[in-house]
Amino acid sequence: MRNEIIPYRKDLKAKARELRKNSTLSEVLLWQELRKRQFNVQFHRQVPFLNYIVDFYCHELKLAIEINGNSHEWKVSYDHQRIGKLRAEGVEVLVFDDLDVKNNIKWVLNEIYRKIHGEKL
Repeated sequence: MRNEIIPYRKDLKAKARELRKNSTLSEVLLWQELRKRQFNVQFHRQVPFLNYIVDFYCHELKLAIEINGNSHEWKVSYDHQRIGKLRAEGVEVLVFDDLDVKNNIKWVLNEIYRKIHGEKL
């Protein structure tokens, strides 16, 4: 799966680069953990996929991780549509609230671990 081409709009590449430079606090906190490869898989951040940019993506597992902050309260329909399209491409999507990442990172990491390995840390 590692070499599988991910379909995306080419114009999103620059936007993804910009998002990587201007990460939110919760994205930085989760990235600090994911980049350690403690789950024995590699994640990338701000990855263009279809017409979207996912916060974190593991090519090996086809697993996307999204962090929803305040702005997502007004985009519920959009988020459901987005997740549906990603799942239609065979991508599993985990969604976490911004406050959970900031206030309970151990729980978030445990949920990711359970998704990957099917058990608790």
